[in-house]
Amino acid sequence: MSYAIDPELAEFAQAVSGMTGSVASMRKSAAMSAHFTRPPDLDGVRVEDRLVPSVGDAPEVPVRIYLPHQRHSTALVYDIHGGGFVSGDLALNHPANVCLARDLGVAVMSVNYRLAPETPFPGPLHDVYGSLSWAAEHATELGISPEHIIVHGSSAGAGLAAALTHLARDRGGPHIAFQFLLTPELDDRLHTPSMQTYIDTPIWNRSIAIMSWEAYLGPDIRGTDAVSPYAAPARATDFSGLPPAYISVAEFDPLRDEAIAYAHALLHAGVGCELHLFPGTFHGSTAVKTAAINQRAQHELLDMIRTIIAGMR
Repeated sequence: MSYAIDPELAEFAQAVSGMTGSVASMRKSAAMSAHFTRPPDLDGVRVEDRLVPSVGDAPEVPVRIYLPHQRHSTALVYDIHGGGFVSGDLALNHPANVCLARDLGVAVMSVNYRLAPETPFPGPLHDVYGSLSWAAEHATELGISPEHIIVHGSSAGAGLAAALTHLARDRGGPHIAFQFLLTPELDDRLHTPSMQTYIDTPIWNRSIAIMSWEAYLGPDIRGTDAVSPYAAPARATDFSGLPPAYISVAEFDPLRDEAIAYAHALLHAGVGCELHLFPGTFHGSTAVKTAAINQRAQHELLDMIRTIIAGMR
């Protein structure tokens, strides 16, 4: 099937069109992406790696904390990387997090949650919840306000971020002031029109989605009544009391329609939500930093974060 992909993204789409839906190939791709990414200029930002508690008797979780020399806000941006629940680490978003901390003058923390299938649900969610709880408990040390926490994730990381808002609400904290969900992975049932139509799109398609959910949930659980809404937030029945959201979707992404439905669910529950669809894009096409559509999306994201931070003062 052919798609009306933005011309500036066409070469990249062709280059990644052969990606296969296996854990090994996704991990190899994530490692190569991190390896070939230009190291960031750390000027103006102190970077610290720590180990913090997860939940229960789980192993400690590696986190990376970015503290700008010039702080403009007491907010914390809590970043959760993508990778289909099976790949990615602290290196994946490292350059972007350095820029985020320096450009916005805000503390950023990234979490290296355990990956499926070695650690299926709820392990990764416990890691991101435990790490967020640690940040809130150490707010004075980090120079942040525990009332000014913003969660930020992409793909599976956005799915974990969405699940985290439900878990934090139901457990009475930590307080999450806002959620940024970028092309989120939310629904294991895979029944939306976009998921059924986009079976050969670059980077992410239906077969890769099946692999991802089966790794995260375990064999023969995907699509059954045994799936928790904390694993697949689209299954939730109560969206009240969740933090306001910004959700972005790519036009030619199998995840598109579940994200749009999630935005509708938030709005119907009285939760503020801003939803943006970027035409001609596909899952992961934001890697082409020079494309005009991606520059527009990035500027919009940063402006939105600035607006949220300004309202916290």
